Amino acid sequence: MIYLEDLVVGQERAFGHYEVTEEEVMAFAGRYDNQPFHTDKEAAKDSIYGGLIASGWHTCAMFMRMVCDAQAGQNNLAMMGSPGFDDLKWLLPVRPGDVLSVRSKILSATPSDNKPDRGTVRMQNWVLNQNGDVVLEMTNMGRYLRRPAGQGV
Repeated sequence: MIYLEDLVVGQERAFGHYEVTEEEVMAFAGRYDNQPFHTDKEAAKDSIYGGLIASGWHTCAMFMRMVCDAQAGQNNLAMMGSPGFDDLKWLLPVRPGDVLSVRSKILSATPSDNKPDRGTVRMQNWVLNQNGDVVLEMTNMGRYLRRPAGQGV
């Protein structure tokens, strides 16, 4: 199990491989973000984007898929969910055919003042396309359990 105490401030990690498809871009947008530059190839050509792009919320969902995939098969994280994120920025459009990956850095790992069994980790995250361009940037927080007393590393 990976606990709060195991997370090192400043540690960086790169992971993920997500191929963006036209079908998925249009299906996600049709259900959740029904704007023509996400759902209609012809209308998207006349938009400021010059073609079909993924919804920013879809980009967030693809980020989360890569996070979950990166944790599969590893030691379980003592993760308790997330209280939120800060500074979400969609910097460049994500297009069908892009291949996304993630880079993350641990900014802080702070034990809770009033709940001694847990703490909060802040991470800076960047989603990059196949050219290394940052398409999304955010700071997120995660709650982690602390190592139980008497349990060694």
